[in-house]
Amino acid sequence: MAQHGESTCPYQPSDALAAEPAARIKMALVSASATQPTSDTLTVLRKRLRAITLIYLVAFALYLPMEFFSYEPSPELIWFVLAPCIIMLAGGAVLTAILWSKRQLSLARLRLCELIAFGVLTVGFGWTHYHSVRIWLPIYAARGPIDVAILATFASHVWFVLIVCYGAFIPNSWRRCAAVVAVMALIPLTLDAVAGLSSEAVPGRLLGHFLMLSSFLMSVAVALAVFGSHDIQVLRQQASAARKLGQYLLKKRIGSGGMGEVYLAEHVLLRRPCALKLIRPERAGDPNMLRRFEREVQATATLTHANTVQIFDYGHAEDGTFYYVMEYLPGLSLEQLVSEHGPLQAARAVHLLRQVCGALREAHAIGLIHHDIKPSNILLCERGGCHDVAKLLDFGLVRAQAVGTGDEKLTQEGAIPGTPAYMSPEQAGGQDNLDAPSDIYSLGAVAYFLLTGRPPFADRSSMKVVAAHMYEPGAPLTEHRPDICVELQAVVMRCLAKQPADRFADAESLEMALAACQGAGDWSEKQAGEWWRKEGVYPT
Repeated sequence: MAQHGESTCPYQPSDALAAEPAARIKMALVSASATQPTSDTLTVLRKRLRAITLIYLVAFALYLPMEFFSYEPSPELIWFVLAPCIIMLAGGAVLTAILWSKRQLSLARLRLCELIAFGVLTVGFGWTHYHSVRIWLPIYAARGPIDVAILATFASHVWFVLIVCYGAFIPNSWRRCAAVVAVMALIPLTLDAVAGLSSEAVPGRLLGHFLMLSSFLMSVAVALAVFGSHDIQVLRQQASAARKLGQYLLKKRIGSGGMGEVYLAEHVLLRRPCALKLIRPERAGDPNMLRRFEREVQATATLTHANTVQIFDYGHAEDGTFYYVMEYLPGLSLEQLVSEHGPLQAARAVHLLRQVCGALREAHAIGLIHHDIKPSNILLCERGGCHDVAKLLDFGLVRAQAVGTGDEKLTQEGAIPGTPAYMSPEQAGGQDNLDAPSDIYSLGAVAYFLLTGRPPFADRSSMKVVAAHMYEPGAPLTEHRPDICVELQAVVMRCLAKQPADRFADAESLEMALAACQGAGDWSEKQAGEWWRKEGVYPT
């Protein structure tokens, strides 16, 4: 049995930055290089290379049998057409396998794949192009300038498509794109000149006509590629800037509430995933409220308990939006846990509640009251190899929320802050300056939910729930769970006492009482790990 104050798998944050105050984090940000590629650049480049290699793999797989069955087999066909196609097909297959694998590739390796992909295509097209022009240019030159122009157009169309596709597909600066496509354009022009000069049957005037038309087509292709690459890069930068907030790139929205939204974000230099919460000034309703949020975030950033979500940074955007950055914790909330998997075993519920008590003990010691403890504000995750790690979210950031029904928050100016299903009687009565017993009551309501699958007063409107918290006694736990031991029921019902003086005096007292319940230490790390594997709820 676990001793008092111990966890079956004591979790300590592995991220050294997690325990540092926001000012320390900001100093660390400045020292990094702003030239490092973001994961967004790597992702886009890899996706584009995947598409290109897959397209040309399929194209050559279809083209090869078509050429073989369309013409009589000859050494020229095999040497000048089929052999290059087979080489390009093999190269495309290797690159496709690399790019579609789960292996992480750095920017340098992706650029190497880009070089190989377009290098193989350039060499293969160049080989076929040279021998085709060497054979056909004398024949078309004998027919006159119009036929030479037709041959130049036909011989250049593959290069035209290759150059334009490079500019459109590959994320680049315009200078790098110009350098690469210029080399691509010079290769067929050089091969045309060599092929024409090596044949006495091609007059100089017609060779010049052929080269001028080919040069014009290559110049158009280069211009389209460079301007296209530049415009695409500008659009990507604008889109990226629209999704950036300070040093953070917003990836996708993962939640929303009465005050703002929560985004999965990434620090552009550290490449560390994080959760970024935006509080819009128009939704806060009061500039003083935003200033209070900032003070509370500063205080919350000093919390270092392993079961409290760590705050890394905070700041203001140019439009006045306040944001703060937390550790990203993929997992599921206790609300999701019970909704999807049913009420918890008593030992598991006690295991999670004791962790939350530890987080509250530290916060209450410095005068921080949570105000909105509820199942959706407690996240269950796997950290450092330990399963069933409970993380308490959103300290002190829940005082103005929107009027609704059921378990929704009351979130308009002048309304009662908090969540009706889990608020204490004094909170329901609109009392200011709430203290630790208010959070103890809310945690008791969470315990009730974990053990029974429903809060103490369910299936009522918000105002009736508020009134019930103030005046009605809750139904005994055994009414819904006859298997709950007497000690645990007594602990939970004491938390739900109407008078603050009748509850546990502090989170430490509550944790000790939970630890003394029958079977309190029966939920082990082995059981937790087996449950996570069985249910398949590992975060991604």
